[in-house]
Amino acid sequence: MSELPQIHGEVDTGFGPVADAFRRNFTRHGEIGAAVAVYAGDRPVVDLWAGYRDRDRSLPWERDTMAPVFSSTKGMAAFVIAAAVSRGRLDYETPVAEYWPEFAAHGKESITVRQLIDHQAGLAALDRTVRLRELDDLDRLAGILAEQKPLWRPGTRHGYHPITAGLYQTELIRRVDPRGRTLGRVFAEDFAAPLGVDFHIGLPEQVPMDGIATLSGTRGLDVLRYERDLPVRIGMQLAARRGLSYRALSSPRTGAPERAARREFLSKELPGSSGVGTARALARVYGAAAARTGELPIDPDLIDRLGAADTADDVPADDLILFTRSRYHLGFRKSCGAFRFGTDKRAYGTTGLGGSFGFADPATGLGFGYAMNRLGLAVLDDARARNLRTALRACVS
Repeated sequence: MSELPQIHGEVDTGFGPVADAFRRNFTRHGEIGAAVAVYAGDRPVVDLWAGYRDRDRSLPWERDTMAPVFSSTKGMAAFVIAAAVSRGRLDYETPVAEYWPEFAAHGKESITVRQLIDHQAGLAALDRTVRLRELDDLDRLAGILAEQKPLWRPGTRHGYHPITAGLYQTELIRRVDPRGRTLGRVFAEDFAAPLGVDFHIGLPEQVPMDGIATLSGTRGLDVLRYERDLPVRIGMQLAARRGLSYRALSSPRTGAPERAARREFLSKELPGSSGVGTARALARVYGAAAARTGELPIDPDLIDRLGAADTADDVPADDLILFTRSRYHLGFRKSCGAFRFGTDKRAYGTTGLGGSFGFADPATGLGFGYAMNRLGLAVLDDARARNLRTALRACVS
């Protein structure tokens, strides 16, 4: 049992079970530092933080401490795509090549925007090595992306695109935005600034690093003590440094996850993996969507569509990269199988490597956000995030 740190923040009446679960994450699940937030539309009903923002447990996690959230960034990127659709700049069912002609190379001419953002395009890894320092030259990167050959016949299967998804999406946004803005810049100007949230896809130079939590991997005896849900086949590929899953998780080469809290990585606009922000920011954006507050630059009908489950999406399928059953819908994850969140199938969100999570629950009008700095070993369903959302579901059932 770990020592319980002081819990800071506020919880509305009726949401006490979320605070209880948050405490248990520290005493039973090895939490070092973390925050959890829940918004009812634009109103916070849970806003908690505790622990330490460094591995040595010497620097307290503060109210505005930010943390790298890896693929939880994908949800924010999906909202930017939805805004472009809402403004008539993109259409989910239109081939990507109509906006980006060079993309059509090597049989990609029929891949739709929807297939691209729902991990059906077969573009989960790159054939050539691309390193972090090369990601600033967007024109050169666009050429590399356009020349990539699909790894399976697009539209027939899906397989998680851990890093490349964001690269393709930012180039697509850059092609259709009237000012040629990148996806990270659109999010900063059209989402983060109006909502007043601390979340960045491409950390600005003026934001100091001392407000960002450093990360700690789960190693040694902690691997046995705490949750682990890493499919054996992924573990084997990572150990052997070969196989499709390994290629997808290391393409481009962005460095070890526990080293993500460095400016060299966070300053890159990787809409699939380099987001950094607060749990409060995730909950605030998802809360605005879940309650249809009108604060997001997305039409209400399209907000409703994000929560819908099309017939084709309603049955989970095997993920070629993660070796688990999963569902994707317009850039978001949906509840499926043992991986449940929200109160019904309308809930949508994205998880991040190590455990972070954000989602919208249209049935209740709630948005949820969780960020932490101990990286768990679960592929989808980290026990700490599961404890929090299970408690939240109990509060509103």
